[in-house]
Amino acid sequence: MKSQSFFGRIRALAVVACVCAAVCVPVVPAATGQTTQTTRETSTPYTGDLSHFDYPERGKKLQVNRVMDLLGIKAGSSVADIGAGGGWFTMLAANRVGPSGTVYAEDINPEAMDYIRNRAQHEHLGNVREVLGKPDNAELPASSVDAVLLLKSYHEVAEPVTLLRNLRASLRNNARVGIIDRNGNGADHGINKDVVIKEAGEAGYKLVGTYDFVKPDKVDYFLVFQPE
Repeated sequence: MKSQSFFGRIRALAVVACVCAAVCVPVVPAATGQTTQTTRETSTPYTGDLSHFDYPERGKKLQVNRVMDLLGIKAGSSVADIGAGGGWFTMLAANRVGPSGTVYAEDINPEAMDYIRNRAQHEHLGNVREVLGKPDNAELPASSVDAVLLLKSYHEVAEPVTLLRNLRASLRNNARVGIIDRNGNGADHGINKDVVIKEAGEAGYKLVGTYDFVKPDKVDYFLVFQPE
């Protein structure tokens, strides 16, 4: 009887142990088919002298006319300059698209909006529209643009995938999105080209062009995307 009682107690303890193990093991959530986006570092948006980027020979070094050609920017086009800053590219694009076109100068810095507004008035460009955006949304009108450029500003975008996803609603048929930047880790005023391509893919864009002729302007790549 003692022997049976002993083994009986062992079996009872084993059962209790199994129950405890089942209760105490951390529950791992089942896969839902959704992926969690890894947050990466970004650079602090520039808030200094907005005329800083208007340096001599910039257009030549960047081959900005070739950039606009590859984005399909012509007379009558509607263009968005995202992260417009002081409006250097905005003014060039506004001159190219002419009175029948429109350039949306977007930035999250209210001071940039005032600066660009005054600059457009001074240069007699009535086709420039200032847009105060958000870190995850450029706040552009629906189906409003034929071409977009993020010039040395993508590494400052806090929510890049969400921004690009929200941007799609503003694109017209066959619209192109250009990103010019330098390689880096996100926090050093640059972001690696492969990261940009990956994030754009997550947002539903396909890469249609890769160029490096912009390197004389101290950047590494010019990427062109279209919605898939």
